[in-house]
Amino acid sequence: MLRALSDDGLEDWLALSESKLFREAVTEGKLVATSQVDGASISTASAVLEHERIPFVSYPYEWTFAMLRDAALLQLELLRRALDEDLMLKDSSSYNVQWRGAKPVFIDVGSFERLRQGEPWAGYRQFCMLYLNPLLLQAYKGIDFRPWLRGSLAGVTPVDARNVFSFRDLFRRGVLTNVALHARLERKHDDSQRDVKTELRRAGFKKELIVANVRRLEKLVRRLDWEPSSSEWSDYGATTSYDEADAARKEEFVREVVHSRDWGLVWDIGCNEGRHARIAAENARYVVAVDGDAAVVDRLYRALAAEGQSTILPLAVDVTDPSPALGWHGLERLTLDARGRPELTLCLAVLHHVAISGNVPVPEFLSWLAELRTALVIEFPTRDDPRVAALLRRKKAGAHPDYDREPFERALAERFDIERTEELASGTRILYFAKPR
Repeated sequence: MLRALSDDGLEDWLALSESKLFREAVTEGKLVATSQVDGASISTASAVLEHERIPFVSYPYEWTFAMLRDAALLQLELLRRALDEDLMLKDSSSYNVQWRGAKPVFIDVGSFERLRQGEPWAGYRQFCMLYLNPLLLQAYKGIDFRPWLRGSLAGVTPVDARNVFSFRDLFRRGVLTNVALHARLERKHDDSQRDVKTELRRAGFKKELIVANVRRLEKLVRRLDWEPSSSEWSDYGATTSYDEADAARKEEFVREVVHSRDWGLVWDIGCNEGRHARIAAENARYVVAVDGDAAVVDRLYRALAAEGQSTILPLAVDVTDPSPALGWHGLERLTLDARGRPELTLCLAVLHHVAISGNVPVPEFLSWLAELRTALVIEFPTRDDPRVAALLRRKKAGAHPDYDREPFERALAERFDIERTEELASGTRILYFAKPR
């Protein structure tokens, strides 16, 4: 991963690379490892940097509440430590944070610059739009920030956030100052030609005011939390129709496949509580665990973060409505499969949700998996399975007549080479291991 620097960018990089912050943050895993490439040349570039690669790129609209909060705290911590050495973060984009498993890492060393005395923190508004406002909306109003961020890469403006909060909400911690007053100032000075930076410099604006603001925001963000209501499948692990013998055999089936060879990238689609993602991590370089239930993924992330897990990345992604390509030319933010295709994909206890709840024809889902050129562990729950029966009861009589074992196996065999099949003792769930053709 290479980065070209301008003349000013080179001077900022040299100041950062010689700082205590850089040495310590890289060692701590909080800042991406970066070095200057000697002898490399790019036209119009003053220097070239090489960055450590991150295993898999993700975006804030795929994160859970706890993930966005931890990313915000990392951003604020690095800013506060940079100020101690007369450095500054010129912006505050949540897209500048990525993950090594459940550990956030700041990737944009180009955001660091030398502090300009007398100037304010220019990234405050962006921090509010891409971190604070989404967190406040979810913590105080129960509004899932992910669709909002997916709909606008710029984030949630102060004015839009203010329109959501009621008068009573103004008395909640952080809303009056960071949302209501912020929105009022934006409306008041929307068309203003004032040179605020010059005015503040003349007024004797000091670095200590920025530090105080950063510490205040750290305290606020750390106190924010989200208590999800029970979502449809968030208690799946506790109410599963598996008996202990079936669950144990299913785990052993997955473990046998996982240890049959060394795997690079593994996807666990419908990861739920992460039981099988953890098994995959035993013999894979990296595991991306996705589930459409943000409450489940948030709980999984908190557990992985507490363990210091660095090889399992949990993401709140619904495969029936996955993240699209966004930004200029659809290239700034890529689709899930464009960011790295898996060598092995686990689809356990998910097919009936995709086909019945999501109304995606089984052959279509299998075709998508086949296009990934991935090996596959997939589970087929029959119509007699209690979970499937519960989903079908919500549909009109005769719905999904093609959801059955025989057409599933035929569609799977048309797209993959089936290596193993095993029916669990319950008789309502069948496991398959298939390889790409």
